[in-house]
Amino acid sequence: MSNQASTPFAKRLEGNVAIITGGASGIGEATVRLFWSHGAKIVIADIQDDLGEALCRELGENAMYVHCDVTDEEQVRNTVDLAVEKYGKLAIMYNNAGVVDFATTSILTIEKSNVEKVLGINLIGWILGAKHAARVMVPAKKGCILFTTSATTSISSTLFHGCVASKQGLIGIMRNIAAELGQFGIRVNSISPYGVVTNLAKSLLPHSSTEQLQAFFNKSANLKGTELKAEDIARAALYLANEDAQYVSGLNLVVDGAFSITYPSVPFV
Repeated sequence: MSNQASTPFAKRLEGNVAIITGGASGIGEATVRLFWSHGAKIVIADIQDDLGEALCRELGENAMYVHCDVTDEEQVRNTVDLAVEKYGKLAIMYNNAGVVDFATTSILTIEKSNVEKVLGINLIGWILGAKHAARVMVPAKKGCILFTTSATTSISSTLFHGCVASKQGLIGIMRNIAAELGQFGIRVNSISPYGVVTNLAKSLLPHSSTEQLQAFFNKSANLKGTELKAEDIARAALYLANEDAQYVSGLNLVVDGAFSITYPSVPFV
């Protein structure tokens, strides 16, 4: 590996093609911007058409938007096929689109439909993303598949049972896929963030401002003196996606400032 690839000024993803689901906002948007700045050709896959198309127009060259509901296998298949058709290959599949079942506050009142919705997006949808990415990566004998999970993969929580089930399940799926696809040179990893202020996270405290939500996360955080941002998760994804991590596979990279080893159980995360 060249030293240049590890310098802060090198374009670490030059010539790579990446699909980022949930790429129109939050962690996905931050990752789109960072990957694009590092030379990747980006496919923004989301159901937020206005945001996705606006981001694509802002970036201009080497970015395209595709409407993709990850629970619809044909849309996932089409997104992968469009990426290959336009750019000739697929190097990185970042399964990031997701939801949180904020309505679930107790196992006593959990609704089957809520759990099925969360699992359909966060677990089944991401399995489909991995499936269709692998479909084109296996013949190329190279590729990187990523998942955004959660700090709840390392701790227990009294809320959000459907979301926790999906994120915990993803760790198992990630490891299984990493074991299966290693023979084809494909690396599979996940990232587990602590609380990040995004539009999705704002549903946790719906009447709070961005500043109040950030203060809430800061107060609960173990690591003081800094704030976890969407850009920090994007940088973790950049590390896992580029050749600096060329022998890293089957890893759940926890980005939580040691929260999970300090607080093994919390009311909510």
